[in-house]
Parts: sequence; C-alpha cells; structure tokens
Amino acid sequence: MSFSMLNTHTQVVLSKTSATSGLQAKKKASVSGRCQPIVKAIQTDELVFPDFTPMSKASPEGTPKVSPLIMPSRPRRNRKNATLRAGFSETHLSPANFILPVFVHDGEEDIPIGAMPGVNRLGWQTGLLRDVAEARARGVNSLVVFPKTPDHLKTPTAEEAFNPDGLAQRTFRLLKKKFPDLYIYTDVALDPYNSDGHDGIVRDDGVIMNDETVHYLCKQAVSQAEAGADCVSPSDMMDGRVGAIRAALDSAGFPDVSIMSYTAKYASAFYGPFREALSSAPVEGSAGRVIPPNKKTYQQDPANYRESLREARLDEAEGADIMMVKPAGAYLDVIRLLRDNTTLPISAYQVSGEYAMLKAAAERGMLNEEAAVMESLLSIKRAGADLILTYYAKEAAQWLQ
Repeated sequence: MSFSMLNTHTQVVLSKTSATSGLQAKKKASVSGRCQPIVKAIQTDELVFPDFTPMSKASPEGTPKVSPLIMPSRPRRNRKNATLRAGFSETHLSPANFILPVFVHDGEEDIPIGAMPGVNRLGWQTGLLRDVAEARARGVNSLVVFPKTPDHLKTPTAEEAFNPDGLAQRTFRLLKKKFPDLYIYTDVALDPYNSDGHDGIVRDDGVIMNDETVHYLCKQAVSQAEAGADCVSPSDMMDGRVGAIRAALDSAGFPDVSIMSYTAKYASAFYGPFREALSSAPVEGSAGRVIPPNKKTYQQDPANYRESLREARLDEAEGADIMMVKPAGAYLDVIRLLRDNTTLPISAYQVSGEYAMLKAAAERGMLNEEAAVMESLLSIKRAGADLILTYYAKEAAQWLQ
C-alpha cells in the first residue's frame, strides 16, 4: 500500500471517528438537557418531562401532579375493559366440567343433612330423579351416587357392597332407564356397608386388610358395571386395587367401563359432613377387637406431596382412566403436580367440608356466595382439574348461564 493510499485511508477513519464522537456528544447533551427539568423538580411535588402535556382528568383533591412513569410494559393495559379481559381469560368453566355428588336412601322423602345446608339424602325413586332432571336442564349430565345403607345391612366384611339388588345397584338401573345418556360414576369402597366404618375389612388387631379388601372391591365394581355404571371410582386407597379392578372388569365383559381412581386421597379433616350424611365414620372397638379411630394407615398424610406422584404413577400403569385429588381446595398444588406429570384427565373433589364452609359464611353474610363459589371452582380448574365433583354443581351451572 502506498503512503498516499494509507494517508487517505487514515483520513477516512479519522473522519468517521470524529463524526461518531460528535453524534455521541450531541446525544449526551440531549440526554443531559432532558434530565435537567427532572433534577430541578426534585425539590417540588411535580415531575416535569419535556415535550409532554398531561391529559386533564378529574382527580380527588390532594392527588399529586406527576408525569407518567417511563415503562414500556404496563400489564394493566390488558385488563382495562371487559372485552379484553374476556379475550385473554385463560381458564373457563362449563357445566360439562361438573360432577354432581348425590346421597340416596331407600325411602321417598328428602332428608336434610344438618352439616350441609341445601343438601339432602334423596329418595332413590323420587327426589333423586327430580334433582337429576334439574341438573341436566342446566347442562350437568354427570353424577356420582353415594348410598345410605341401613345399619341392619352393614357387616364387618361389607358383602352388601356387591348385592345385585342393593340400593346402589337399583339406583343405577333406574337412572339408566329414565336417563339413558346420563353418565354415572360410582363409589367403590366398603365403608358405606362396613359396620366398622372403614374402607376395608378390619382385622381383629386393627389392621386394615389390603388384598382381601381388594377382592371384594373387584366384586363391587363388577356388580356396579352390571347395573349400568359408566365409570367406577375406587375411593378406598388400597394398594393395587386399580389394576385388579381393571382385570376384573375386562374378564367380566366390561372393557369399556372406565376407572376414575381416587389417586391422591388425603386423611383430611374436611370429610366430616360427608360421614354424617352416610353414617360411615369409624366406630369404637369392642371387646377383643381393635378399630382404628381414623383412616391414616391407607389415606395420605396431608403433609406429603411427593407421595401423590408415586400413587399417580402406579394408578396410570395399572389402567386408571382418570385420576382424582381429594380434597380440592387445600390441595391445589397436588392437582398441579398430577396435571404436570400425566396426560390422563384429572378430577378434583370439592368435598363436604369445603361446601359447608362456603355455605356457612354465605348464610352469615360474610361472603357473596356466588362470587366465592365460582372463584373456588375456577381456582380448582386453573390448578389443572378437568372435572370437578362439587355439591354446588347445579347452582354453579345456573350461575354460568
């Protein structure tokens, strides 16, 4: 390269450098100039940005006079009117998401349940048909049936659970006759039929017998399928029962009957009103027999989280079609855990104690019932539940309309 060419190249570089330096100096001066009004206004109640004329809006007396904060992202812009809020809503409830739990008894009259205002034991041929018709008119076409077994039919081994002419089985047949397209979930557990009040057979030393109980649960599930059930729902929390029930149903010719497993059922304090409704709480032991006062040897510890994932993996491998978390409101984290770790549908049970709390607060004027109930249901859905068992199913469906 010749000296003249090098000199020319150097001049070009210097020229560009000078131009860049000049531009940077202008920018610096411009920024400094814009900052001066702000600096000068620090000792006053007013911030002033150049070239900005605040819009005149009526404000309460005493409102400080400020210019807008400089921020590119304002999340409230996406919440400023009902149209936007509706368009951006991420979670939606439908009556199709609800399963209505119903209590039935072998009589005709509605029998109010004291701890659950507005909920009754329904006559299986009378009030049940009325309530189901009302629910269907509002878009709720799924229910789960809980029978109130008379005490004289309860035994320590709960054989009434699979009586083909038992209350539950008669109820399923009647419902399918009256409403052929109604989707019927069942409860597979021994406690409504067990004179000891447990979900499984109690050995004399107080141990809940697992494998022997599962044998009877299989017979119960098959009897329910024979009576017209669409989906059997083992709530007992015995080990291995999902796989055993799946095999029993398939062997009996019911491969299309689904299983909704109570996968993460906790030993919760929120079940009290339900046990009043069915008189299914554990009883006291008698001479020579130990009856556990609670169900903690088979239901999950409320302190545990990872345990639910273990149960979920087992249930999915054994053939569950739907996995449930119970209760719902205090276990939203567990609902989300299951949702994030399976492709199966998730259900959640807003249990009797949750219903009772909402109802009691509303009756005392402490809460707006509709707003509180719908928020609670939306939260359960947002956490990841596809289906929600709720005693508010009929009311919620009406409110959604």
